This record gives sequence, structure tokens and C-alpha cells, in this order.
Amino acid sequence: MRLAMAGAAGVRRSCAEALRFAALAVLALVLISLAPQSADARSKVREFAATLSAAERQAFEKWYFAQLTHDASVDAYWRNVERKRSFRRRVRRKTWRFLAGDYVKTLPPTYEGPTLARGLLARWRKFRDAGRPPRSTREPLPGLPEYLAAAKHHYGFVPERIPEAEFKRRYARAALSVGLTKEQVVRIYALETGGRGTADMQAGIHPISGKGRPISSALGYAQLLSANTINVVSKHGQTFVARLQAMARRTPDAERRSILLRKAAALKAMIRTARSVPYRWSRHIALSRTGRGMGLHPLNIDGDIGPWLQIIKLAELKELASSRGRAKLSGAEIELMNLAGPATGLEMMMPVGRGMPTTNFFSRRAYNRNTIVRGKTAAGLLAALEERMKVSIRNEGAVEFARIFDSLLRVRRRAASND
Repeated sequence: MRLAMAGAAGVRRSCAEALRFAALAVLALVLISLAPQSADARSKVREFAATLSAAERQAFEKWYFAQLTHDASVDAYWRNVERKRSFRRRVRRKTWRFLAGDYVKTLPPTYEGPTLARGLLARWRKFRDAGRPPRSTREPLPGLPEYLAAAKHHYGFVPERIPEAEFKRRYARAALSVGLTKEQVVRIYALETGGRGTADMQAGIHPISGKGRPISSALGYAQLLSANTINVVSKHGQTFVARLQAMARRTPDAERRSILLRKAAALKAMIRTARSVPYRWSRHIALSRTGRGMGLHPLNIDGDIGPWLQIIKLAELKELASSRGRAKLSGAEIELMNLAGPATGLEMMMPVGRGMPTTNFFSRRAYNRNTIVRGKTAAGLLAALEERMKVSIRNEGAVEFARIFDSLLRVRRRAASND
């Protein structure tokens, strides 16, 4: 009798489990069908599920629904981030008075659902990708040879290369003349170039071995993007022309005078290109991808123009901070403005912004792509930048740069004491 009752109970449990599994399977399929995905994606899921055993199907559908749920929560998180960011932009245009409620206070949701067995996951990916056209390979980014060729072709401009120590000396002299300090400039150089950068260093290319491939257009000690160069030339180009012309008038060397005047003429043509589009970042980015726009970028490595061009960009960050009541900035704080954008970087340094997650200050793509940004508060990012600077400032290029600053500062002090 007890055996019969136990057998009946086992049958009931088996039936209940079968019904529960069937209900879960139906629910999963319903939820999958309602999820915001393409008809092709839903069809692929159903077709793949039909090839699985009951246990595999249950595991797959639980995992897949958990993935959809997580993706939806992440999308909702970033929509909220963007909504609050848009509101803060309006506040920034008026008062700069931000409240804690103007920010998202948590990091993006982390996936905490079930995992899928490696073999089953591989089968799903193979099934999902079957019949898809192969991903198009991304065209390599232009490197320094392409930028140099564009400058020569469109403007007849070939940047004048000078010894690295002399480039640093001119860079340091320009920095001191606009009120930037040794600490600020050397630490920014250390972070941007790893403390080993050369005047013609492009991001992704090792400055000593020359190995690697470009990962962006960032060039020089300050690692300005090609669009940054267009931005500076559009705004300050006439000042650079006037400076070259003044240098030409002062020099007694006829050949040197001719070189400077040719540079000024090429720069005038570049200014016309830079000003051919509205003074907006998006338009400067678009122009930087054209041949004529690319031709401006080698200005950064010219011995007469490059140091000033890069220093002017850093000085603008300093001036903006000063206008917002932050007259003194560390190298890491200037770099934060450079990384996040000038106004956003300042917002991150404000008391209310410092404790907020970095998602509030970067686009979703930039946040996910940049390892130093992810998973931190604004204060945490500032500390991470400072830590990287501390490590890279010990490298030979940064040490040489510091020595050059020291020698210029000694000359200044002697001159001041003789007055």
C-alpha cells in the first residue's frame, strides 16, 4: 500500500514538474516574442529552441530571457542618464547650480542571471550567425604618413622637424608664457604619452620602436585629435600667422625668413579650410575626415607652430576653469577636462559632481570603451589619472621635460633678480 501511494506521489510530482516546465517554456516563448527584437531574431530563437532537448531548451530559454531582461534594464538606465544629462546641459547654460537629484547615483546594472554551458552557447552563436554576411573589416585609421601627404598635397606644407629637446624647450617656453606650470604640462605629457612621447607620436604607435597601428588621430605631446587641430586653427590661426610674420621680420637670415613666410602662407590656406564649416565640434570632426581637413594636423609637429598650437589648447582649458572660479588646476584636473570635455570636466570637479558615477559624464559608448573611466565616481577617475601620472612621470621623456622646465625657470629667476 505504502509502495503504491509512493508511486502515485512520484507520478504526481513528475506530472507537476512537467506542467511547470511546460508553463515556463510557454512563458519564455511569449516573453521572447514580446521582447523588443527583430522578427528575424525571434524566429532564430524559436528555431534553435526546437533543436534542443527538453533540459537544454529550459536552460537556454531561462538564459535568453535573463539576457533580454538585463539588456532592457541597461537600456533604461542609460535613457535615464541621458535624460538627466540633457537637463544638466540646460542648467549649465544658465546657473551651473547642480543638485544631487540631477544625477544618476548608481552604476549600470550588472548581469546576475543564469549562465549558459559553454558548448550550448557556442552552438547558439553558430546557429544565430549562420547565413549572416561576414562583418565588414574596419578600414585602418590614417597614420602620420597620410596626414603628411595631405598637408603637402593640399597646402604645399611640410612641417619642419627639430630635435626633440628643442621641441620640448619651445613647448615649455610657450607654456610658461601663458601661465601654465611645469607640474601641469609635464604631468599631462606623462599621462598622454606614457612619459616617452615624441613630437610626432600618434596614438597606438610606440614612440620609440615605431611598432603598432593608429588607434586614433591623437598626435603630439598633448595628443590633440585632428578635429582639435581644426578647432584651434579656426579660432587662433590668425594669431599664429601674425606670430610667424613677426618672427620673419626679426630674423636676419634670408633663408629662415623665406621658410617662415611660406609657413604663414600655407597656414592662411588652412585657416580658410578650417573656417569653411561652422564652428561646431561635429562639423570639425566631419572636416577632419577629409583630405583638406587631414592636411592641417601636421601643424602639431612643426617646430615653429606645433608647441604653440598644443599649448593654446591647454591654456583654453585653464582659462575656462579660471572663469568658473578654479584658478589653480592640477595636471590631472586639466586632463580630466581634456578627457570628458572642458565644461563636463569642470562639472565633475564640483562638490556635488565628484561623488557621482562617471556614467553621468560620458556617453554610453565612451564609458564602455574606456577602461580608466568604467566603474568609478568622478573623484575615483581623478585619482586614477593622478596615479597613472605618478608612474609615467618617471620615464625618460618626462624626466628630460622636467629638466628643461627647470633650466628655463632658473633663467627666469636670474633675470628677475637682476631687474
